Amino acid sequence: MNEFNMRFTFLIAVLLICQFGTCQTKEIYTNSDFANLSKDHKILSVLPFKAIVKLRPKQMQSMSPEEITRLQHDEGMAVQSALESYFLKHKQETNISFQPIMTTNALLGRNNINENNIDNYTPQELCDLLEVDGLISGILSTEKPMSEGASLALGLLVGFYGATNSGKCTINTYDGKTGELLWKYEKTLSRSLGSSTSQVVNAMMRKASRKFPYAK
Repeated sequence: MNEFNMRFTFLIAVLLICQFGTCQTKEIYTNSDFANLSKDHKILSVLPFKAIVKLRPKQMQSMSPEEITRLQHDEGMAVQSALESYFLKHKQETNISFQPIMTTNALLGRNNINENNIDNYTPQELCDLLEVDGLISGILSTEKPMSEGASLALGLLVGFYGATNSGKCTINTYDGKTGELLWKYEKTLSRSLGSSTSQVVNAMMRKASRKFPYAK
């Protein structure tokens, strides 16, 4: 076998490994014991998402740390609101209910729980506090804000407008009794998903709806 054929064979082998082996990644994970862990679930709470807006250095220089924190806070709240809207529109398609986010956020605020310290609490502790059976939470990472309000505010500060669809969003569902991860959906944002928060969340959930474990 000549050198060219050897290199070609090696390249094909690498591609096959990446396709069928360790390079392959799953967008959706469902706990193998989901049916047992969730059999008594009646109501879930959607938490504010953790948002990371990866601004350019020059853009960050135009904003104070407080403004950046507020921007990311607003993005996380926007994802929470968009998810609630999606679930309300499709409530007939699931066998559970969702706590109103106004109730969720009021209870969190009353106990001084926010995006800076919520990671100090276990899913069990949060479910006890919110009086729900499970939690939906996640992380949104983008290069620019998606929500219209945050995008406009950033435009006024650093001189550009327009939402983005570049980044990644991860949605996690946890059991309130055991704290176990029940379901995880991770999606790289793309043009086909749209640009606003609601468009992206709706597109993501439509793609995942067939594998959403609470679907009827």
